[in-house]
Amino acid sequence: MLKRSLISVISLILLWQILIWLYHLPPYILPSPWQVLLVWIRGWPILLQQSIPTLWETIASFILAAVVGSVTALTLAYFTWARSWLFPWVLVSQALPTFALAPLLVVWLGYGMSSKIVTALIMMFFPITSAFYDGLRRTKPEWLDLAKTMNAKKSATLWFICFPAALPNLASGLRVAAVLAPMGAVVGEWVGSSHGLGYLMLNANARMQIDWMFAALMAITVWTLLLYALVDTLLKKLITWH
Repeated sequence: MLKRSLISVISLILLWQILIWLYHLPPYILPSPWQVLLVWIRGWPILLQQSIPTLWETIASFILAAVVGSVTALTLAYFTWARSWLFPWVLVSQALPTFALAPLLVVWLGYGMSSKIVTALIMMFFPITSAFYDGLRRTKPEWLDLAKTMNAKKSATLWFICFPAALPNLASGLRVAAVLAPMGAVVGEWVGSSHGLGYLMLNANARMQIDWMFAALMAITVWTLLLYALVDTLLKKLITWH
C-alpha cells in the first residue's frame, strides 16, 4: 500500500514537471515542484504557524460533526415522527451550497473559529448522518426477530443490536468526513479570517505568489491524509468485528 502510494505521488510530480516542459509554463501560471519545495524549506515556520488554526478548526468540527450526526441518526432510527420532520432538514443541509452559506455564517458568527467550525460541520453532517442511519435501519431481520422473542424493549434493541451492527457504516461516514473537514475549514477561512492556510492562500493569490498557493495546498493535502490515516487506524482498532 505504501509503495503504491509513493509511486502515485512520484508519477503525479513527474506529470506536473512534464506539463511545464511541454507547454513552457511560466512560474506565475504553474510553478515547478522544485519551486514549491523551496517554499516549503524556506517558509516552513509560516506554513506551520498558519496550519495550527486550521488544524484546530478541523479537529473541533470533526468531533462536533461526529456527535451531531450520530445523535441525529439515532433519533431518526428510534423516533418514527422524526423521520417526517427531521430528515428533510438533513437533506437541506446537503442541498444548500456551502460557499453560499459561508458568508452568512461569518456575518452571524464573526471572523473567529466559530464560523469556520460550523462551515465544516455542515459539509460533514450529511455523510455521517446518512451512513449511520442507513446502517441502523439495515440491521439483520433475524437479530431483530430474536430481540422480539426475548421481549426486548425498543431502546435495548437499538442500543445492543442495531447500534453495534451499524458502527461499520458510521466508520465509513467518519472516513468521508475526515477528508471533508480540512476543506470545510479552509472554505470558511476563504470567506473571512485573519489566520489559517485559507487566509495564507488568499494573500498569496492577491500577490500573485502562486508557489506559496501551491505550498499551502500541499500542506492542506498532507494534513488531510494524516487525519484520514489517524481516523482509519482508530476505527479499525475500535471496530474489530468489521
